[in-house]
Amino acid sequence: GLSVASDGVIDLSAVDRDTAVIQYWLNGAASHFETYDPKPDAPLGIRSPFHPIATNVPGTFICESLPLHAGLMDKVTLIRSVHHDNSDHQHGMHWCQTGHDAKANGTNPFKKSSHASSGCLVSMVRGSNHPGMPPYVFMGYPLDNQGPHRMYPHRGAYLPARFNPMEILIKRTGDGKHPAQDKDFVVRSLAPAGGLSRKNFVQRRELLAQFEKIRGGADPVATASWSAFHDSAFDLVAGEKTGSAFDLEQEDEATRRRYGYHRSGQSALLARRLVERGVTFVTLIDPGVGLSSSGWDFHKTLEAHTKTASPPMDLAVTTLINDLHERGLDKKVLVVVWGEFGRTPKINKNGGRDHWADVQSVMMAGGNYRHGQVIGSSNAKGEVPHERPLWPYDVVATMYHHLGIDPSFTPITGATRTRPLLEHGEVIRELL
Repeated sequence: GLSVASDGVIDLSAVDRDTAVIQYWLNGAASHFETYDPKPDAPLGIRSPFHPIATNVPGTFICESLPLHAGLMDKVTLIRSVHHDNSDHQHGMHWCQTGHDAKANGTNPFKKSSHASSGCLVSMVRGSNHPGMPPYVFMGYPLDNQGPHRMYPHRGAYLPARFNPMEILIKRTGDGKHPAQDKDFVVRSLAPAGGLSRKNFVQRRELLAQFEKIRGGADPVATASWSAFHDSAFDLVAGEKTGSAFDLEQEDEATRRRYGYHRSGQSALLARRLVERGVTFVTLIDPGVGLSSSGWDFHKTLEAHTKTASPPMDLAVTTLINDLHERGLDKKVLVVVWGEFGRTPKINKNGGRDHWADVQSVMMAGGNYRHGQVIGSSNAKGEVPHERPLWPYDVVATMYHHLGIDPSFTPITGATRTRPLLEHGEVIRELL
């Protein structure tokens, strides 16, 4: 078995460190009908205004809103039977981001006593693949649309703050009026604040180290912990390797254009750069229609919103997966595309679909798994799983499996926190 250090970290001598996960999150919950599980024979009022299209895997059809995906099906797996039991955004996020139900916590699934996200637990038990790189990077607006009293499902809940993700946002610096031509995407700066030069920043760090050495005699354990925290933060700001990983301008023009000069594409490109250089877990938030944190939450005008949101996502996801294959990273990196639930079979009076936790679709690629297949199915109206019902904890367990982490592993997180990473769930066997 895996041995554990006093802070709950796995002894990595028995784990393949050169693996990573990119979680491509369709925040707000994309419709399974308008993405990976079209139902053209469903009754009027349920079937999509979009048509199904054939793919390069015989017998597998997807929605015409994702035409680039059609040539990619031999490299991916569609899972059409994931479900859970709560169609509230926050609870659905909790289910999928942690692999645990949130019901026990009442109206607030993200209070300090709840479950940590899979990315934060990976940060704790695996750490980064290379020194100086953050183990978990979260890219996009925070997953919280319920006000200041909610915790964030992508963060660590009860875990020490050092296991929270490094949160960044890719911003467009232009006027945004000509998105196809606007190339000025930047990552929130990692440079020292206040115009301080990197050289002066290093000098200040050396001075701080001298003070810490003097102070160390009073409380050597606390000082060592504080120093480790500072060293990690220093590496993120001053480390050349880290800064380089986040610098999109180091990519050639053809590559940046290939991914697309929009937030979906440039975020996917940055995710590839990060896992290539040592980040273990990346969560990427696709902006959907870009309406604050609503993303893919199309309660009305489904057809128009789908036409806006799908092309950037289609290009970003397919380019990312093809690029990983071309670079020989498809075995190292597992890509998981999903959101917090599916959408209602019935199209509402406003021309949209509402929340639906009873079934959703998930796409996986890479990870050295077997692809070119569809796992599970929903019934004829896309209401519930028909074959091979799966839960979010099975998806999360598969992420852990790829990273060499036993889902039943119980890290040491304090005297009252000795629960396993997952209480239920196992790797999806059809992928093996």
